[in-house]
Amino acid sequence: MNVEELREYCLSLKGTTECFPFDDVTLVLKVQGKMFALIPLDNIEPQISLKCDPDLAISLREEFEGVVPAYHFNKKHWNTVFMDGHITRKQICEWIDHSYKLVVSGLPKKLKEELQ
Repeated sequence: MNVEELREYCLSLKGTTECFPFDDVTLVLKVQGKMFALIPLDNIEPQISLKCDPDLAISLREEFEGVVPAYHFNKKHWNTVFMDGHITRKQICEWIDHSYKLVVSGLPKKLKEELQ
């Protein structure tokens, strides 16, 4: 997946918005104001940082060479995924969905209902 495909997939998830709060080169994707993905736009190799539950974060790092702790967040709960050809589009989409659902599960009931 390239950067635009990553962006489009994330924005297809209900209630997702995008912004550039850190700088002009990091696209932040949020659901109901909570971050679930970051896409650096200035890197040569496409990548995305995703929120994960701790067990999944560790298992993905152990299984995939292209998955590493995210340098800009709590390394236990965020992974950066590099699109190095060893990770399929389906896997990336599943991990984006996981991050999205993880953030949604922590939202107050009223905000969750708005997404249904």
